[in-house]
Amino acid sequence: MKNVKVIIWGLGAMGTGMARMLLTKKGVDIVGGIDIGQKLGKSIYEIVGVDRGDREEVIVGTRDEVITEKSADVVLLCTDSFTAKAFDKIKFVLEKKINVITTAEQMAYPKAQEPEITKQMDEIAKANGVSVLGTGINPGLIMDLLVVIMTGCMQNVEHVLSRRVNSLSPFGPAVMEEQGIGLSVEEFNELKSNGKLAGHVGFHESINMIADAIGWKVDKIEQDMEPIVTQVDRKAPYGFAKAGDVAGVAMKGCGYVNGEKLIEMDHPQQIEPEQVGVNTGDYVIIKGTPSINMVNSPEVEGGIGTIAMVVNMIPQIINSRPGVQTMLTLPVPRAIMGDMKELIFEDCKIVK
Repeated sequence: MKNVKVIIWGLGAMGTGMARMLLTKKGVDIVGGIDIGQKLGKSIYEIVGVDRGDREEVIVGTRDEVITEKSADVVLLCTDSFTAKAFDKIKFVLEKKINVITTAEQMAYPKAQEPEITKQMDEIAKANGVSVLGTGINPGLIMDLLVVIMTGCMQNVEHVLSRRVNSLSPFGPAVMEEQGIGLSVEEFNELKSNGKLAGHVGFHESINMIADAIGWKVDKIEQDMEPIVTQVDRKAPYGFAKAGDVAGVAMKGCGYVNGEKLIEMDHPQQIEPEQVGVNTGDYVIIKGTPSINMVNSPEVEGGIGTIAMVVNMIPQIINSRPGVQTMLTLPVPRAIMGDMKELIFEDCKIVK
């Protein structure tokens, strides 16, 4: 059996982290890297800071240079947050008969906000005998799949509260911009009022994933954000906030079922929280029979968690039936400590 072949599209903080992780694993080869600007034409090993050794050289190129029909088993797409923005890239890869795992947050449960695009992607994937999955630490695991898993030991669910207090420091420039890091409070509020500040992307996806999993029908979803203003200068690898400016965003979301607020999301996130005495953590609090009160503190670090989730789902997406997949439709994630190629089923794809 041949090694699993992987292309990484987007060599920022997440993409380079995935490359470094893959280079520690057995049974998998990075066969391509895609980026823009100064990274074009460079060795991927130089970009990720890993010695090439006796591996085949991989030169970073454009999508048309790197992605040809069946040139890899999977493309790890680390470029966008929104389904609509990622769609053309995903379509291009699927039509080359290659599976896709993307970090785009809305792709964790794309039908929540983009049902028509989801239907189109599903048709394209099935026509080409491949699959597409969106995942990461959140959405993808902590505030949705973990909640769903914990309901598996319950006879009855009355109310769900998912809380994640986390650091934004591991993430790249795109996330810093989405969260408003470094803005003045006035700039933050203006962008918020104009609908131009994303904040956390994924509440609609997480709420709908949870609700669909346990059989609730969501009537309405609400969300809001408030700036987290720092009293001291804070510097992360890809973001900076001076005292008096925005170092993070406190996000809240809720889902209504039959007019009642039954799913709540509480998600304050900021750069360098420890610098000001904020303890991070992940919490699943479910009222029902029996009730659940699960705490993990400090948080699962977002950068490492997202990198690992994407890499560890490679066998599941290759083995899955063609089409759009979610964390609800695939086997649960698990660490890959052995040979990745031994986890791949032969002749696992069926074109409908």
